[in-house]
Amino acid sequence: MADLRPSVRLRPDVADMPAYVPVEPPEFWVERLGVPAGRLIKLDANENPYGPSPRARQALADLPNAQIYPDPSQRALRAALARHLGLDAGRILVGHGSDELIDLLLRLVLEAGDVVLDCPPTFGMYRFCTAVCGGRIRPVWRRPDFALDLPAVEAAAADRRVKAVFITSPNNPDGSITVPAAVERLLRLPILVVVDEAYVEFSGSPSLVSQPLREAENLVILRTFSKWAGLAGLRVGYGHFPAEIIGHLWKIKPPYNVNVAATAAALASLEDVDYLQANVARLVAGCERLQAELARFPFLHPYPSRANFVLCRVSKLPARQVWEALRRLGVLVRYFEQPGLEDCVRISAGTPAQVDALLAALRQIAEEHLGATG
Repeated sequence: MADLRPSVRLRPDVADMPAYVPVEPPEFWVERLGVPAGRLIKLDANENPYGPSPRARQALADLPNAQIYPDPSQRALRAALARHLGLDAGRILVGHGSDELIDLLLRLVLEAGDVVLDCPPTFGMYRFCTAVCGGRIRPVWRRPDFALDLPAVEAAAADRRVKAVFITSPNNPDGSITVPAAVERLLRLPILVVVDEAYVEFSGSPSLVSQPLREAENLVILRTFSKWAGLAGLRVGYGHFPAEIIGHLWKIKPPYNVNVAATAAALASLEDVDYLQANVARLVAGCERLQAELARFPFLHPYPSRANFVLCRVSKLPARQVWEALRRLGVLVRYFEQPGLEDCVRISAGTPAQVDALLAALRQIAEEHLGATG
């Protein structure tokens, strides 16, 4: 019998790790569900349904020199970000989405056996990148209201193997914020504090990049164009990094990591901020409406959110049943099975028409399974 063992010696930890489960694209569900593309309601990935700004669309249509490699230093985009945010361009690094910056940061600081503190329930990329980089995750669970357990984080950070803690604010998947005073307390720890502000534009609170805390020597602030600017498909993230480490990040960053299309769209977005902020305001209003409407259903219990999505605890029906029933009706929401999120679904704020379709589907589910309407 042939020897079917792989000839390449894999890292045992990678061979044993579970794969990251991403959200599938619309065309996958169109084919699987047999729903016409125009009828599919996609509210499962916190995307901006209004898409890029007109200037960004035009920049993509007029894209020159696609045959030329992009600027490896992203000079124009970093300069534009510095002007937009009042930052030193020398402290900004741009990535192929924030995910790449998370990966680069962990490659820089982790050695075998090192530990990263994770505060679940939260964004799964921190766990994934830590595992890929050979580190170990130590979870410090959030409280039932999703607030950080600061004393527990401080106790865990006493271990000298701990190198970093990741904080998402507003937190994904519940939309709660971490106030600057809590971040300031964490900055007293002898570890890197990474604050991921992917949804800060929806929060009504100022970003840490506009506050004196940004100068802390152990604070990293991550931002993205995916949500507020509608560029999720182009993958443009950036971060404000301590002066002590950003030079080392430049050493390990792939030279052409941000492509010319993403750069052009991001630059144009920064020239069309008023248009994009109007869409942000529409999504904030839509999220408020979503919270109020979802609370009318006897089987849904929405949590307060400062982002562009609403997390709901499901009762009276299994959350998976609600998720599957919505999917059969052509409405996609996010269902969670991991600890801390049992019986939960997360619903992105959509356009008014998308929310109307969601609510109609939920009313149908309530009538069919509970004999009630929302």
